[in-house]
Amino acid sequence: MRHSATAVSVRHGRLPVRRARGTVARLLAGALAVLTVSAGAIAAYAVGDTWQSLKPSIHLVSASGKAITPPTVGAESGEVNILLAGTDTRTGQGGQFSTADELAGSSGAGNNDVTMVLHLSADHKNATVISIPRDLMVPVPSCPTANGATSAQSSAQFNTTLSTGGLSCVVLTAEALTGLSIPYAAEISFDGVTAMSNAVGGVTVCLATPLVDPYVGLDLKAGEQTLVGSNALAFVRSRHGVGDGSDLGRISNQQLFLSALLRKVTSAGVLSNPLTLYTLAKAATSNIQLSDTLASPTTLVSIGLALKSVPLSDFVFVQYPAMTDPDNPNRVVPEPTGVEALKRALTTDTPVVLTGTTGAGTEAAPGATATPTPGASATATPAPAATSTPSPTATAAAGSGTPTPAPTSSAVSLPSDVTGQTADQQTCTKGN
Repeated sequence: MRHSATAVSVRHGRLPVRRARGTVARLLAGALAVLTVSAGAIAAYAVGDTWQSLKPSIHLVSASGKAITPPTVGAESGEVNILLAGTDTRTGQGGQFSTADELAGSSGAGNNDVTMVLHLSADHKNATVISIPRDLMVPVPSCPTANGATSAQSSAQFNTTLSTGGLSCVVLTAEALTGLSIPYAAEISFDGVTAMSNAVGGVTVCLATPLVDPYVGLDLKAGEQTLVGSNALAFVRSRHGVGDGSDLGRISNQQLFLSALLRKVTSAGVLSNPLTLYTLAKAATSNIQLSDTLASPTTLVSIGLALKSVPLSDFVFVQYPAMTDPDNPNRVVPEPTGVEALKRALTTDTPVVLTGTTGAGTEAAPGATATPTPGASATATPAPAATSTPSPTATAAAGSGTPTPAPTSSAVSLPSDVTGQTADQQTCTKGN
């Protein structure tokens, strides 16, 4: 069901919530797992037991304070927009942190240090996942809360929106950044990375160089590594050990991990194993807190069915276009040319084509070939030439990764300083 014009104009917000850590692959895996398990002989027990694992849902309200009615979903049709936010909170995450620096992190709601927006096209042929940098300086709107509303801010660091006004502020700010209406949202705990990697028997990643990060207790050799449990968590959390040591480098490393996880989750060995699928579903739902528009088996299953039809080559991970903040070299601000191209693609439900590198934290795997983007041809709609200063990460990453072939006339080509990769693209982590 494609959202009506009225629904699209609604600004969504949420009441404050607690705990979480987010990456989009875990939600996809959980939805797909529930869908597939429900077709087997253990359906009644598996679905019921899995659903009981969910945390209480997050009530959705509009920016005006009015309740949002969850859409009626059958076999999901039309575009789907989901936000996933993860915090750096240590509350309720015992045993995941090994150093004094880690233990001294945020408590309570924490900051949304990982935020991704998934846009599934209306025809279900392609999906775009946008990673929004934690250090992005942006305007923050007034956000509805249980006690009224927060004050709007002309400029604030994006990762403060969760602690400032709850998940509502994350969603409202992300809507302004992307131009999308986002009716679905979820928070996922630190424990989810560990549980998901264990459920699939480990996620195999490629390391171009050794990866050492004492801040998260990580020490990995170069070459292929199969990550499970605490190593998987440390890998996606590592910043100091990856690329240039920035959050932008970490984003490209997370995209590598999510691509590898998606490839594993959608492999024949996983999809044909009901026990593994059930374990995946339980791992996801035990570590997710969903918005009430999303918290029903019917909705999750129908979205999972829609996502299942997207080829991995058309599942594109993109870093939100950013450049160095002229007022603070340790922060970034939206890069106008890239933002305009990305927003145009998202709001017109058009595929995006990556023309740049995979990012500061990754590079193309040895022998990897260019990955076709949705319907490649030579007549894509090009983005205007960039005139703004690119982010340090994009500059440092120049020359790495694998450019994609010429796109179709129905695709928007992003500027070369916008980084990312497709889910089927083979990449390797570059250690710091």
